[in-house]
Amino acid sequence: MELKLNDIRRPIAKELDEFEVRFKQSMKSNAPLLDRITHYIVTRKGKQMRPMFVFLSAKLCGDINEATYTAASLVEILHTATLVHDDVVDDSYQRRGFFSVNALWKNKIAVLVGDYLLSKGLLLSIENNQFQLLHILSNTIQAMSEGELLQLEKARRLDIKEDVYFDIIRGKTASLIASACACGTSTVTKDEKVIEQVRQMGENIGIAFQIKDDLFDYEEAEVGKPRGIDIKERKMTLPLIYTLNKVDYLTKRKIINIVKNDNQDTEKVRWVIQTVRENGGMEYATQKMNEYKNSSLQILDVFGNNEAKMAIQQLIEFTVNRKL
Repeated sequence: MELKLNDIRRPIAKELDEFEVRFKQSMKSNAPLLDRITHYIVTRKGKQMRPMFVFLSAKLCGDINEATYTAASLVEILHTATLVHDDVVDDSYQRRGFFSVNALWKNKIAVLVGDYLLSKGLLLSIENNQFQLLHILSNTIQAMSEGELLQLEKARRLDIKEDVYFDIIRGKTASLIASACACGTSTVTKDEKVIEQVRQMGENIGIAFQIKDDLFDYEEAEVGKPRGIDIKERKMTLPLIYTLNKVDYLTKRKIINIVKNDNQDTEKVRWVIQTVRENGGMEYATQKMNEYKNSSLQILDVFGNNEAKMAIQQLIEFTVNRKL
């Protein structure tokens, strides 16, 4: 049976509905242009998986409270800010099927909106005396920035090894899911060991999540993003890194040349995709994804059984089986 997010979110449905109201309120601004832009962002929200991780992690270890709502808003504001900035960095003009902020209001305004959202997050934590949340998320912003810069640096030379790849995605993608889990847990317990356990679970889920994104680029069926988009953006993903380490020297040079110089040539990109498929790149990445998924489930297993634990199990499975 295919898992659906609406079913997974059922144990925290009431809390998520309340969170939506609070989040919209926290995004309001007295500046008319800014208020118009934040309204545009809020009405085109995504799956809200990160707030789900906040609430489920809290419910796994205790009772959801006011601090949990603050944590969910903080995580979602931070996530939104990074998406706005990412679209500028990537020259992307679409986000979730809609025009991005930079497409509609240009880069200067998009950067300022991202900065505004980051400052809103800082103020929200301080106003609510949630200094541990501020500490967790400040480390996350640092990790995400370092991951993005490392990827940009390596994209110039296309010399990413597997360990560097994991450093990049641990910072860029996994750190935010890890912090969502840690923030949620920290609102119901002060036990640092428990908070770290749940944070590590979230990091493993985040790594599996990113590898699944990598795999979309090479799948035969139409998925949520165009095939070959990572190649066109010169991103070294796990299936490609594995293939480059496996093929002969001439094939490796040909792949690198296409990724570096001919990444807009549809036929050549298709050849790279086919080469990755034929050399086991997808199978290897899938194996690694499942290893991280299983590691997150092993951590989750030490916690007592409740509806939140079951929902997190389902959310982990959804992460690696989703269609987009």
